[in-house]
Amino acid sequence: MCGILGFIGTRWRAHAALGLSAIKSRGPDEQTVLDLGEAVLAHTRLAVIDLAGGHQPMTSADGRHTIVFNGEIYNFAELRNALEGKGHVFATRSDTEVLLQGYREWGEGLLPRLDGMFAFALWDRMERRLFAARDALGIKPLMYGAVDGGLVFASTLAPFLALPDFPRRLDPEALRDYLAFQVALAPHTFLAAVQQLPPAHCLRFDAASGRLETSRWWSIPRARPCTDDRETLVVRTDTAIRESVKRQLVADVPLGAFLSGGIDSSLMVRYMAEAGGAPLKTFSLRFADAGFDESAHAQAVAAAFGCEHHVLDAPAIDADTFAATIHDLDQPLADPAYVMTHALARLTREHVTVAISGDGGDEVFGGYPRFLDTEDRHPQRPGQALLRRLVEAGLLPAGLLRRGLWGQDLLLYRRGELGPWPVGRKNLAAYLAPDIRATARPENTLGLWRDQIAELGGKMDAATLMRADLWTYLSENCLAKTDRASMAHGLEVRVPLLGQPVLEATLGLPAEAHFAGGTKALLTELARRHLPETVWNRPKHGFSVPLDKLFNGPWRGRCEDALTRIEQLAPFLDAGAARRAWRDGLSRRGSRRLAYTLVVLLLWLERHGLSA
Repeated sequence: MCGILGFIGTRWRAHAALGLSAIKSRGPDEQTVLDLGEAVLAHTRLAVIDLAGGHQPMTSADGRHTIVFNGEIYNFAELRNALEGKGHVFATRSDTEVLLQGYREWGEGLLPRLDGMFAFALWDRMERRLFAARDALGIKPLMYGAVDGGLVFASTLAPFLALPDFPRRLDPEALRDYLAFQVALAPHTFLAAVQQLPPAHCLRFDAASGRLETSRWWSIPRARPCTDDRETLVVRTDTAIRESVKRQLVADVPLGAFLSGGIDSSLMVRYMAEAGGAPLKTFSLRFADAGFDESAHAQAVAAAFGCEHHVLDAPAIDADTFAATIHDLDQPLADPAYVMTHALARLTREHVTVAISGDGGDEVFGGYPRFLDTEDRHPQRPGQALLRRLVEAGLLPAGLLRRGLWGQDLLLYRRGELGPWPVGRKNLAAYLAPDIRATARPENTLGLWRDQIAELGGKMDAATLMRADLWTYLSENCLAKTDRASMAHGLEVRVPLLGQPVLEATLGLPAEAHFAGGTKALLTELARRHLPETVWNRPKHGFSVPLDKLFNGPWRGRCEDALTRIEQLAPFLDAGAARRAWRDGLSRRGSRRLAYTLVVLLLWLERHGLSA
């Protein structure tokens, strides 16, 4: 697990060391800058596999190809055997060298062969071309900017923000999606000059011509009819998860697991314990102010599988700690759980270097009730079209807008905090300064989510809603949150429920396979068979952050100080609308999530100012 950075041409190549220092926490063990002439590749390493031999940037024996890589390839041993059978000779035990040799043998055909989380870039000195790629579900990030006649790429936005005089103009469309969805959606980033390579995409840059192109190397499969009986599906799922966990236990450093006491993390512990070895180290966070305490459920799982369990008390997040945690982000991310994930990662890193997580279980296995809120449940009723026209014309109160929506429009209204609505409390344009409204394109709010639905058939049924979340909520929120929080402390987090064996076994299943008798039916059945009842026979909880108490208590002064400076920090916002949103959230008359979204943006801008 690492951070990568590179320059093809451009005047910023002279500042490679400065850019690399901005992502040092991603790889605290080693930082290297390699000048290859036309290209400069840099790498900051968290050593996990082949501690002595896996140094990067790594160059082929003939000097033609050089690679920088962030992530882990879990089937690298099998790929290495195949490459050795074709005559390749290896100098290290690392998965990095398998990527390097694999590209030389198979070219872009390497990508579908990989089981792993990855973002890598490979420079061909002879052809003067760069090839880069990102894993299928976007577990690892990759940003790039075609500027100054060349290319700059990095794991996150942090190096771009550190480069002297790098263009710092805001991308209005990133702001739009952030206000609606709490994150910027690929390919947008908060910097207009930088794009995020979407999941399952690759990039090619020709230094001679300056031509840059991207393409998709994998697509989310549509649901297929399934005639298998229930038991067959459960057994197949069990086998796939077992194989995925087994593959992801390879490490030359201490390894443990997050254990919340929920189904997903508890199943990870079950398969890890089954794989044997030394007593498994598990970690859970106990919240003093969350209104519930799941540590007893985690303790029950740990006891069942003989784990060395650590209950870590969540620290008090005062105003300065909150602000510092937001400052750590490379771009705003307004999921309140990020703050606690950041704390969990810091405490866990005191014990292990790698942690297994249950992330992805809800998205891949149907864990959210919203997947069942389908468009056919909201048919058009008589008078709705007229009601909507009258509301939008200002002839009826704006608060009636929701009653005039049906089908896909209603689901879009529910999905975003703000949106393309000309009136009412979710009118995104009302929160933007007038001179930025047109370029933000409010009408394209959640365009990536809607594009995924259109590509998958256009109907918002359960199967399509599940799949549309994979490259939006999962990749851009859940996985980004875990990546940024963990790598801030040099902790590698692995997600076996998104491993290749699991994806191959489950992504093509119809929705009814996951919702037979409730949400997440397949994983719940495995939990019933293999986990203590306290895990599966209780209501679901996630990280719950008590925003009411924090807004009205320790965070209030810090937040309100930032709100007094909106005109200076965020001239692209409508200051009056933002302050009203804060007051309404504080008094519970409005959305606390929107208030949090605005506060996070302002605190981030304190550290990373942008121009409109």
